[in-house]
Formats: sequence, structure tokens, C-alpha cells
Amino acid sequence: MRQKIVIRGPVLSQSGYGEQARFALRCLRSREDIFDIYVIPTAWGQTGWVSDACEERVWTDQKIAQTHIFTQQGGQFDMSLQVTIPNEWEKLAPINIGYTAGIETTKVAPVWLQKANEMDKIIVVSDHSKNVFEATNYQGKNNQTGEIVHLTCQTPVTAVNYPVRNFEKEKLDLKLDYDFNYLAISQWGPRKNFDNLVKWFLEENFDQEVGLVLKTSVKNNSIIDREHTGSRLQSLLRSFGGENCKCKVYLVHGDLSPEEMNGLYQHPKIKALVSTAHGEGFGLPLFEAAYNGLPVIVSGWSGHCDFLYMPDKKRKEGKKKPMFASVEYDLKEVQKQAVWDNVIQADSQWAFPREASFKRRLREVRSEYSRFKRNATKLKKYLIENFTEEKKYEEFVKSFYNDIEGE
Repeated sequence: MRQKIVIRGPVLSQSGYGEQARFALRCLRSREDIFDIYVIPTAWGQTGWVSDACEERVWTDQKIAQTHIFTQQGGQFDMSLQVTIPNEWEKLAPINIGYTAGIETTKVAPVWLQKANEMDKIIVVSDHSKNVFEATNYQGKNNQTGEIVHLTCQTPVTAVNYPVRNFEKEKLDLKLDYDFNYLAISQWGPRKNFDNLVKWFLEENFDQEVGLVLKTSVKNNSIIDREHTGSRLQSLLRSFGGENCKCKVYLVHGDLSPEEMNGLYQHPKIKALVSTAHGEGFGLPLFEAAYNGLPVIVSGWSGHCDFLYMPDKKRKEGKKKPMFASVEYDLKEVQKQAVWDNVIQADSQWAFPREASFKRRLREVRSEYSRFKRNATKLKKYLIENFTEEKKYEEFVKSFYNDIEGE
């Protein structure tokens, strides 16, 4: 008999967690012989919703409607798969799986461990997230007995990366002034260290014919956000003297289809992806750039290390070679403005890319482009061969179904 499994998460959200929820749906759909799938959609912050009327969206809408009817009639689920931060995990069924991007820092919050221990299985998107869950340890004293107690994660944690997705390329008319341009993709927030990215680019290239394309937003892809993001960028450029620089900064805002995103990664004038982020649970834009063959400039810390390294036959077994332009960094406590109660701990750390190293990497990738492009091409081939949808779907399903059901 098929297992009635409900997936609760932001399946329609235009966000990282939205893509994570849709990946989980694709994994379950790959085994509809064993899963009877139900869907409860949730919001994710103030992000917009996917508007693409593709087969997947039509199927998802149908499942949402069926789930509503099923629950109204008192239907019960065998399993739940909850795609969100651990604070929101609940016991919704006899078997519960928590699926989270995890954390960009060196430790998870105590409530995450408490919620984790209520789950039967945890799935994360990177080895970094898995390692942080397993390594975090809080110590306290039982006021009644005086006994020292330790709070740790007692639930099995499995890391499953995203797969390479195959889309056609749709040409974008970006009207770029120069032939060499860097690309940065992220929401504009404290974790992304965006202000320093723009400032360091301008300082390094103030007299150079080079550009920086920013695919970003502050909250969502609305027209109001477009105006707000544009105003914020202009203010930043003025404060850093960008109006007097020869180099150019461009803003790309709004919804882009997967085909248009591929057109962005494969644009003949876009030569590398850059990031000064303090950390990533996985780093989906970095991954997409890598499997599209773009050289990547980023620090060697957190989730993106899962796919920016590849086995090196010349080194000892198990050793991997960095296939990106690695920026030196320091691990330091997160900034006060980045602290998020019960999510990002005030006493946790993340990476602070070094300014001089980032600027040097910008210069090196441009001046020695053929060398970095060769590595990027090798990495692309490795990712396409080893991060297939079939492999990742199977890994995902086996991460909880085999273990729990004993198949």
C-alpha cells in the first residue's frame, strides 16, 4: 500500500526554500509507486509566488486542492515532510521528516536541536549543515537534581545535494558596455555582504573597462521592490564614488524563468560569478553557475564546498581539489544586525572574506581567465555526470524511506 505523505512547505514561493520544496516534490513524484502525495503550501517571508503555468505548477495546484478536500474529510497521513527552518517542525503524522537548508554559521540554536529530536529523520542540503547539526552541543544544569545535561541532535541527519537541471538557454538583451562582466546573484541582506561586494569591485576596477551585473532584490520581485532596490543601489554607488568610475554596475530585477537564468549564466559577456557571502546552506546560484561552466569567486566556507571541489587523481584518496577562485576568509562572530532569535545565534561564527584576497581574485580571474575557465569547464563536466536528477532523487527518497521502513 502506498504511503500517504504530506509535504508542507513554500512550494509556490520564489525563494531558496521554495526551490527546495519543489525539489522535494520532484523526488516524491519520482516514486509515486510508493507515495500518495499531498501538499500544504506555506509562505516564505515576503517573497513572491511562482507564476509559471508549467506542468509542475498545474500538478501542484491539483495536489493542493486534493489535500484540502482530504483534510476537510478527516483524512490522516502516514508521513510528513516539512520544508522549513526547524523552529516550525511539528508532529503531523506517525512519521515526520524535517527538511531544512540548515545553517550558514558554526552552530544551530537550542530550539533547533529540541525540534530536531522530535523528528524521525532530518534531511539537509549540504555536508556543512549536517556537520553543524551533529557538532552543536549545549550544556546546562537540572535545577532539581543538579545533574549536568547536554542538548545534542539525537536524530539521524542526511545531506542530499541539489541536482543539475537541464534547460534551454533564452537570450537576454542586457546592453552591457564591456566584454568582461562579473555576475552576483542573491537577495540583498546582511548574510550576503552585498555592500562590500559593490565597494570592493568599484575600488579594484575604478579605472577599468569591466562590469558587475547584480541580479538582486531586497524582499521580492515586485515593481515597488524594483524601485526600492534601484534607489538603494544608486545611494550605495554615490557613497562609494561609483559615478566617477570607468567600471559599470548593472541591476537585473524581477522574475526570470529557468531558461532566462541560463541565458544569464551563459551570456557571452558574463565571465564569472562572484560572492562575498558570509555563508551558504548550499548556494544554489553558485551551483547553477558552476554547472553552466562559469568560474566562481567565493570563500571556501560552508555549503558550496560540496560542489566546488572535485576528486583529484594526483592526490591521496578522498582528497579533493578546489575548482574555483578561493577567497581567503576569517571565521568571526556574526554581526549584531544579523542575529536572528532562535535561528542565527549571537555567539555563532561565519566567514568574513578578506578584502585584499577578494580584490586579488577579481584581478587574477580577469587577467588569467583561460586558466580559471579550464577549471570551470572540468567542474561543469564533473557536476553534470555526478549530480544528475536520477541520482539525487534516489538519494533523497532513500535518506528516509529505506531507513524508516527497513526496505
